[in-house]
Amino acid sequence: MTPLDDKGRFSIVVGDITASAAEAIVNAANTTLLGGSGVDGAIHAAAGPELLAECRALGGCETGQAKLTRGYRLPARYVLHTPGPIWRGGAQGEAALLASCYRSCLALAEAHGIETVDFPSISTGVYGYPLPQAAPVALKAILDFLAEHSLPRQVRMVCHREETAAVYRQTWNLWYAESKADRL
Repeated sequence: MTPLDDKGRFSIVVGDITASAAEAIVNAANTTLLGGSGVDGAIHAAAGPELLAECRALGGCETGQAKLTRGYRLPARYVLHTPGPIWRGGAQGEAALLASCYRSCLALAEAHGIETVDFPSISTGVYGYPLPQAAPVALKAILDFLAEHSLPRQVRMVCHREETAAVYRQTWNLWYAESKADRL
């Protein structure tokens, strides 16, 4: 592993985030936090109506920020909800907002003593953020945070499809693998 990941704290996997056994999963939410399509809808469906009730009480969340709820019927104990930016061509501060999503979730996890966090690829679905532009922003935000903080102990990027994971792996290999042995 690279110096940024000397304890094996970060990995990229393919799977269903709603089945994750991480202590917390991240929901790529909308600003209302009341459910939607994609991963947001899947998390709300799997968690059950109690999640929607708790989200209603939170009163929404600003883009780039994060809020914590219980996981209810999910295997994960908590859900970190973060509204990602809608892609508008890249000149509207999208990268800064996307990085803030990842940092806000990790800071909230740290504040609550959460040791394991699984992320989806935020904003790359219905919000249209191009995956090749989103992956470097996500990885830099996560790895910079992990380099400076002891919690969470383990972070995974959980990609719904192999094609998505391949882009994250290619980005990792390009920017973070210091040798052939470090490549994902």
